[in-house]
This record gives sequence, structure tokens and C-alpha cells, in this order.
Amino acid sequence: MNSRAQLGLCAVLLAVALTGGAVALGGGSEAPPQSTSPVSAAALRSGDVKALQAHLRAQPRDFGGWATLGLAYVEQARTTGDASRYPHAERALKRSLKLRPGNDQALAGQAALAAARHDFLAALTYADRALKANPYSERALASRIDALVELGRYDDAAEAADLADERRPGIPVFTRYAYVHELSGDVKTARRVLKQALASATAAPDVAYVATQLGQLAWNQGDYEEALLYFARALAADDTYLPALEGRARAQAADGDREGAVRGMEAVVAKSPLPGPLVVLGELYEARGDRERADDQYALVDAWTALARANGVNADLDTALAAADHGDAKAALRAARAEWDRRETVHTADALAWALHADGRDKEALRYTRRATATGYRNATFLYHRGMIEYTAGEKDAAQKHLRQALRLNPGFSPLGAREARAALKDLGAAK
Repeated sequence: MNSRAQLGLCAVLLAVALTGGAVALGGGSEAPPQSTSPVSAAALRSGDVKALQAHLRAQPRDFGGWATLGLAYVEQARTTGDASRYPHAERALKRSLKLRPGNDQALAGQAALAAARHDFLAALTYADRALKANPYSERALASRIDALVELGRYDDAAEAADLADERRPGIPVFTRYAYVHELSGDVKTARRVLKQALASATAAPDVAYVATQLGQLAWNQGDYEEALLYFARALAADDTYLPALEGRARAQAADGDREGAVRGMEAVVAKSPLPGPLVVLGELYEARGDRERADDQYALVDAWTALARANGVNADLDTALAAADHGDAKAALRAARAEWDRRETVHTADALAWALHADGRDKEALRYTRRATATGYRNATFLYHRGMIEYTAGEKDAAQKHLRQALRLNPGFSPLGAREARAALKDLGAAK
């Protein structure tokens, strides 16, 4: 898909978002509310929104079916980047709660929806309410971990992961348990838990999901060969799984296959124009000297941001990171400060530090970049940001240390960032 067509796609999605689209909201019925049927549960597993809508037209009092449809919309939005699904999800979940007030399926769905919209305080509130109704709700247990992680409450998230593992051990909990350990720097435990989860996975969607998590973990540690093997395994289970396609393209770029990476990332953004892959594709174009096409990708981030905000998604973190590198430094700083005021995490600390750097305020940025790397999380981009901030702030020894650590950990972490890190190290060596 060319850049003009991509912009058209974003415009269409935005128009759908603003007009509300169509959702299966059948007429009222005086029959008593029903529980989730096998039809709707199967439809959720397959992601078949149309089957759920058809089922609910036939049984409009199925409160569990409405909750299932709401979750299906959340998942659809997550995998495709189409934020116009979120209002549909909200209406379906409200219908479920109207039919059966306080049912844990809908409350857990509202937790997942709030998390998808980056309203993590609301996600935590809904998850706690769902768990009060059903302490063994897998969806609520998982959403509670997500919310605590995204609020920067890492000790609480670790406790929540332990509790979830006791109550409902399974792939959704295992993958979150692994991520909590990865954030603390315990990559060994994260890898072990994910491998156990993959060994237990039988359904193709589970295999694709867990193998992709292992691929991303390997890529983060600079092991591109292992990353590519796991992404291949994920795609063997589901050759349309976008996170695996994106991960494979990133690993190809880092491993030197730039043309394969461009083709792969073009395929991803054609289906799901999200900020992360758009920026990576833009940087791949920029690295080969195609500035015009790169700028088109960066402009698409703004279109996605408009769509996201129109559908109740807080997009400040995405905006801050993209704008700091490829846009308006002042806008990046406003977005980063707003996000930091909402939640203090390693990711928001890194985004605020990098936005301050882009705005020429490196001395102020030092506090936040140190905060971003304080948990032991092994992330080359964080280390690169810290090193560049220290480099500009005049802390040459510290800059050299952290830039070397970034390149040692993941030498292909970014098509442009890795090049800039090497240039800074060369200059620091010459300065000495």
C-alpha cells in the first residue's frame, strides 16, 4: 500500500470512529438474561465478531454473549490498530451489565478496554471489581497485572502475578509473569516461563502469541538468530499474526536484511498503521536515503493519533516518542509530561527524558533517564537514550559506558539510533 493509500485508510477509520459505525444492538426482549453460550465462547476464540453479532441478534438477552462481543472488539482493535472498535466494545459491555449488573465477564471486559485505551487506573478499578465477583477470573487477573505494570507499581505487579499463577495458571498469566520478571532484569526467569508456556500451548493462536513473546525477548537481548526462529514458529501457527510479522521485520533489520525488513514492515503497516511499526518503517526508509517516504510514515503517526484520541485512547506516550525523534520537540515534551503526570513507569520516564533531550534540556533529562534504567530492565533503547543525554550533558565517561552497553546488548536496536550511538562513541574516543 502506498503512502497516499495509507493516509486514506487512516482517514476512513477516523470517519468511522466519529460516526460511531455499526454494531449489533438488537431490539429489546422480555426474555430473562442468559449466560454465555458455547456459540459465543467459540466465536471469541476464533475472533469471529460477525458470528457473535449473529448469535446476539438471535439471543439479545445473552449477557455473557455481549461481554464476549465486547472483548472481541477490544482484541480486534489491538491486533489491527483500528481504534474505532473501542466504542463498539464499550456499548457491548454496557449492554451486558444492563442485562446482568455486576457480572464479572463484563467487568473484566471493561478492565481490558480501559487498559487498551491506556486508562490504567480505571483498568485496575474494573479488574478489582471483577475479582470481587469472581476471584478466579483469568481475564481480570491478567488485566490487574497489566494495570499495575503500566502504573509503575512493579512490586504490586509481581505480587499480582504470583497470585494469578496460584489461582489460574495458564498462558495469559504465564506471559505476564514473564514480563514482570523481564522488567526487573530477570531475563532468565522470563525465558524459562515463556518456554514452559510454549510447551503447554496447543491452540494455534496460543502458539503464535507465546512464540512471538519469546522472539521479542530474544531480539531485546540481541540474539537475532533465536528471535527469527521463534517468529518463524509463530508464523507457522498463524501466518497473518501481525506482532510476529512486525517482530520478524525488526529482527531482519537488526540482522542486516534491510530489504526484507522493509518488505515485512510495509506489509504490517498496510494492515495495521500503528505508531511503532510506522516509525520503524520510516527509519528504514531514512537509513537508505529515502527521506520523502520516511516523512510520509512519520506523518501517518499523526493520523493514527487523531483516530486514537477520537475513540477515547490516551496516545501521549506514542506521541511523545515519535515526536521527539521525528516531529515537534515542544509537542513531544507536552505529551511526555502529561503521561508522566498520569503514571510513573520506566517507559514514561524514558519518554520524558528523551523529550527533554529533544528540547535541549539534557541536565533536567538526566533525572528521568536514570529513573528509566533503575529497575534493571535490559533495554538497549533506554541505554542509548541515557548515553546520548549524558553525552550532550557533558558526562563523557557515563555516556561512553551506556552507549557501549546499548550496542553490546542489542547492536541493531534501531536503524538510526544504533548509527548515532556509534558516531557518538567515535567522537568520545577521539575526544579522549
